[in-house]
Amino acid sequence: MTVPESLLVSELFYSIQGESTRAGLPCAFIRLAGCNLRCNYCDASYTWNEPGEEHSITDILQWLKAYPGVLTEITGGEPLLQENIHYLIERLIDNGHQVLIETNGTVSLEQVHQQADIIMDIKCPGSGMGDAFHQDNINLLRQRRNTGSRDEIKFVLCSEADFQWALEMVKKYHLYQLAPVLFSPVTDQLTPPRLAELILAERLPIRLQLQLHSLLWPNQKRGV
Repeated sequence: MTVPESLLVSELFYSIQGESTRAGLPCAFIRLAGCNLRCNYCDASYTWNEPGEEHSITDILQWLKAYPGVLTEITGGEPLLQENIHYLIERLIDNGHQVLIETNGTVSLEQVHQQADIIMDIKCPGSGMGDAFHQDNINLLRQRRNTGSRDEIKFVLCSEADFQWALEMVKKYHLYQLAPVLFSPVTDQLTPPRLAELILAERLPIRLQLQLHSLLWPNQKRGV
């Protein structure tokens, strides 16, 4: 059990942001432990296979002092499972950090600070977790957009069937009107050139996303 104002952390690291519309920027990552899903392509299974280490929020803020002015991302696992994340976000924003929250879309976004930017995953059937989405998060993203948030929506695709499923979601909820929409392939199952062809054929404002950190450091699984 965590003590007040602490979090279970898998790793703290400084790297290049590999995903989202901020890809390529230097970024300080706070990767929290624990996840409520078991996606079959997960590249960070250690976040739920290992218990993580308890860090006080004060210690995390102290670590971040080495990276002033740098983009900060809180990821996982599923970071919104830990209630104390909201206090961390508040402290980060009060200290002038630009904060990204990467979430799997299964936990309500209602409590997330308005000045933090959310990158919300919507799980496709190919993940094995396609029924896990918290539906009301779409309405919450709409409310956040109306008050100036810069959130994003991501689909990870294992196949052309996943592409068609994600496309239907985009059209049904007009997701490109809420936030930038990113389609990212599981590259050993759906090749980037094929995904590019599919996106081009649709003529919709959907971004093709490749994991930049995986291209830069293909053999490194942590700290990137």
